[in-house]
Amino acid sequence: MTNPAWGRLYVVATPIGNLGDLSARARDTLASCSLVAAEDTRRTGTLLNAFGVAKPLLSLHEHNEGQRAAELIEKMRGGASVALVSDAGTPGINDPGFELTRACAAAGIEVIAIPGPCALIAALSIAGLPTDRFCFEGFLPARTAARRTRLGQLALETRTLVFYEAPHRVREALEDCAQSFGGERPAAVARELTKLHETLYRGTLSELLSRACAEPDFVRGEIVLVIAGASAAAVAEAGADGHGGALDRVLAPLLEELPLKQAAHLAARITAVRDNEAYRRALVLKQAYGAR
Repeated sequence: MTNPAWGRLYVVATPIGNLGDLSARARDTLASCSLVAAEDTRRTGTLLNAFGVAKPLLSLHEHNEGQRAAELIEKMRGGASVALVSDAGTPGINDPGFELTRACAAAGIEVIAIPGPCALIAALSIAGLPTDRFCFEGFLPARTAARRTRLGQLALETRTLVFYEAPHRVREALEDCAQSFGGERPAAVARELTKLHETLYRGTLSELLSRACAEPDFVRGEIVLVIAGASAAAVAEAGADGHGGALDRVLAPLLEELPLKQAAHLAARITAVRDNEAYRRALVLKQAYGAR
């Protein structure tokens, strides 16, 4: 039960680029709250100044969220209302905010969404790929082996896949996606959404990789990668040969980075096959492709 004398937590979405995307309700909430908990107080201070709002700012980021949550809950129990914002977009969506929201829910403090911009939804809405079911994966692992392992796990995912990616890793990510999913898989890359140089690239993964290698602007700015899910035919083919399709997709990148036995053991865990089956298949791939 919430206490009517307590304050509230407002989860406020802020612009991902264009300041005109801040809603009137979000602006009113920021102006009327007691304080603003911000991922970066300097960046949020600039945003507030742009709208003539002056409020106390308290930092809340991935390194201090647990500590700050207890502090903010005490303030809200004392009647303060808190607006939670991230650097851009919707708090908690690949940004800090989950721990505070969960702590407030457990403490009986009302949490209210002030919805607005979100890069993954914006990219999905214009990508031209199915949007009825999708899977948001955040950032792919930075290390090559871990990234390829994760992509191998997603190779037969039928929902549209959405990733955030750093500009300096876009080429490597597209190359690994093409290897794991097949170069003909339809995809889109949304760059600098809502900003001056917003660009949307559509094509197959192979086509997008070629453009990323050829066009300097492709690898600049903030990136959202949207990839079509696996087709029913691909899933059926993988099922028709036992675990072969899925197992091969997982083994291929692992064999590039790990000794054969270790790669086979990890692939077996990922695809739920027996170790000896994965090991036999790894031997075949090693002989066929020269993997170590």
